[in-house]
Amino acid sequence: MEGFLRFLAAKAILLALASSFVSCYDPSPLQDFCVAVDDANGVFVNGKFCKDPKYVKAEDFFTSGLNIAGNTINRVGSNVTNANVDKIPGLNTLGVSLVRIDFAPGGQNPPHTHPRATEILVVVEGTLLVGFVTSNQDNNRLFSKVLYPGDVFVFPIGMIHFQVNVGRTNAVAFAGLGSQNPGTITIADAVFGSKPLITPEILAKAFQLDVNVVRYLEARFSSNYDRHY
Repeated sequence: MEGFLRFLAAKAILLALASSFVSCYDPSPLQDFCVAVDDANGVFVNGKFCKDPKYVKAEDFFTSGLNIAGNTINRVGSNVTNANVDKIPGLNTLGVSLVRIDFAPGGQNPPHTHPRATEILVVVEGTLLVGFVTSNQDNNRLFSKVLYPGDVFVFPIGMIHFQVNVGRTNAVAFAGLGSQNPGTITIADAVFGSKPLITPEILAKAFQLDVNVVRYLEARFSSNYDRHY
């Protein structure tokens, strides 16, 4: 009897773990495809409405332009070109998307998170220093590595991560993300450029800064100057 109870307990734990893994990703499709369609008069749903399958076309699964370098003349020296469900409606419910990231020499994709996706990145040109920081429970460890063309690096879901071009020439990388709409939270933009602004005294204590420094940063990040996505 005791052995049977242990078996049931183990089975319950495995089922709980399986359920938690499933809930971490976009819902699985219940048909061959569910091409997104925008309906301004529709009820809000978690994702996109599905186009009637009989009206689906090849163009719903297609986009172009990832061969074109993005404009890196901005404050961080990088540009992200998305191929997500907003560009490819056929990605709806499929739990995957793609980005191209261009870097000027010294440019960076500043510290950010994707709340809904793991990211796997491959360098195709140039030299990148990449890394991510683990959670508080893991003492905020930094894992970083210099990548060259053909190298691949994974950023776990939700972790703060970054990429910096440490070479003397332009750099290009492509990244796959485990969501049709992974979301991006750029840390500096979110903390110092929120709407409305976070009370400066709160950030001054959190970052151990003079409150006037915080006011300066909020003035910079809350302006409409070249927010990075």
